[in-house]
Amino acid sequence: MQLFLQDLVPIPLRDKVNAHRSDIWKRERTFNQGNCVFIQAPSGTGKTTLMHILYGIREDFTGMVHWDTYNIASISKDDLSQLRAMHVSVVFQDMRLFPELTAWENLEVKRLLTNSVAAEDVEKWLVRLGLGDKKNAIAGTMSYGEQQRLAIIRALVQPFEWLLMDEPFSHLDKANTDLAIALITEVVQMNRAGMILADLDDNDHFFYTQKIAL
Repeated sequence: MQLFLQDLVPIPLRDKVNAHRSDIWKRERTFNQGNCVFIQAPSGTGKTTLMHILYGIREDFTGMVHWDTYNIASISKDDLSQLRAMHVSVVFQDMRLFPELTAWENLEVKRLLTNSVAAEDVEKWLVRLGLGDKKNAIAGTMSYGEQQRLAIIRALVQPFEWLLMDEPFSHLDKANTDLAIALITEVVQMNRAGMILADLDDNDHFFYTQKIAL
């Protein structure tokens, strides 16, 4: 699946976008499946806005966003659901877990939509990220670091051709970041997927094919 952007401008940030040079906003960009893209985005430049536009959450933009034949600006609700269930997954900056559900229930809500990952594999992922004893914990009572690791696993329990990540390791120490990177890399390679990671500071968490500035 190919991602194509053309003359993309978020309307609330139009004045700021017009005042600064960006390698994304107001540009033509094509990203091919299998690319690993790092977007460095200083605070206030629209990092989370970009991720939300790509995932079809925000409509307040001009320009074009195409996931192959899916046009985000005019996509139907059914097609958007299909895109999110089968092609594009996301790790949100604010995680967006269901706080009243257990860790396992948060994963099952996603996993059972496609049943593409075996439950026993998901349990192994919990153990790998240090959450083996948190399976029945209420998500809202878990620490931010635990919730972030849970949100990462949730993004991996569905089919995807692209993985979007918005500051995915902001609440993790180096040891837990390294564990998460290893799991993400394994699953992304297994899916032959592309990845777009947006963060405030430069990093070498993955073998990026492109590093660009927002």
